[in-house]
Amino acid sequence: MFYIVVGSITFIAFILLIIVITYNRFQFSIIKIEEAEANIGIALNKKLELIRRSIPVIKDELKLKEFLEEANNTNTEELSNFELNNLLSEYSKKLFSTIDDNDKLYKSESLIKILNEYNNNEIDLVGTIKFYNDTVVDYNHLILSFPSNIIRHIFGYRKMEFYSHEKREVFEILRDEKKN
Repeated sequence: MFYIVVGSITFIAFILLIIVITYNRFQFSIIKIEEAEANIGIALNKKLELIRRSIPVIKDELKLKEFLEEANNTNTEELSNFELNNLLSEYSKKLFSTIDDNDKLYKSESLIKILNEYNNNEIDLVGTIKFYNDTVVDYNHLILSFPSNIIRHIFGYRKMEFYSHEKREVFEILRDEKKN
């Protein structure tokens, strides 16, 4: 009888240990994701600010009345970082299309300075997004693998999305493994 009680207590302690360890792994991943998301938000806001700073220079150099006015009207508080990232990608395409079409803009020192800052910000943004996506891959792996998928159901954790298609293939493989 003593061995049954000790064995039961040991088994329950082992199960609780697995639950605590798995819960902590989820929490650690969530903290890393939230930190990366905050850093992405900072980089996206800086990107918008740099785009906004380039608009008057381009308008002045090309004698335009309007150029990318929607960038000046963008309210970042109403958008998620995913939406803001997509919107800023559109603005960037328009911005660089205009710059590429007008060699005159490459002579503007103020615009070149802004574009250098923009490039540095893009490097930071890409690195932060890569960190975010890598962490989301780990988190989504926890969602799908045993025994953490049980903990996921207990605590209501849901899969997270990526910023780009960079790691989507990995997640699709994990999703396919879950279905089998």
